[in-house]
Amino acid sequence: MPFTLVLGGARSGKSAFAQAAAEARAGETGGRLVMIATAQAFDAEMAERIARHRQDRGSAWTTLEAPRDIAGALQGLGADDVVVVDCLTLWLSNLMLDDCDLAAAAAELVAAAGRFEGTLWLVSNEVGFGIVPDNALARRFRDEAGRLHQALAQAADAVVLVMAGLTLRLK
Repeated sequence: MPFTLVLGGARSGKSAFAQAAAEARAGETGGRLVMIATAQAFDAEMAERIARHRQDRGSAWTTLEAPRDIAGALQGLGADDVVVVDCLTLWLSNLMLDDCDLAAAAAELVAAAGRFEGTLWLVSNEVGFGIVPDNALARRFRDEAGRLHQALAQAADAVVLVMAGLTLRLK
């Protein structure tokens, strides 16, 4: 099944867009709403954010925590599931912290998204609009995110850019 890549900056409205689209789709199909969450609570503020996001989604959503293995989480879901993955840049950060093979992980994600039989939105922060970062780690992160987004955009049925709560369909 085709999937949609949703890109945007921090607090741009990309997650709200993907969740609303998923809820509308689930309303049409009767499918189960699933959030694949990649965030990890390394501090109290992040734990509060995670709890707030979970509460805001409400009980209609099933949440799967997959900080490193989105492909594996997708394999466990079915054709009737309506899924939002939020977010790929946190996933990428988690992989970088664990010194994983990023190219292999990205290829695995692209393949898993392409094979997924349900309805899927992948949410990610577009970090390439800013200046060139001043340190090697930040430059590597920006470059890896850009490569990941390009690979997913090529495979996606649709790509949406969200800025200031407004959507622009790129593909």
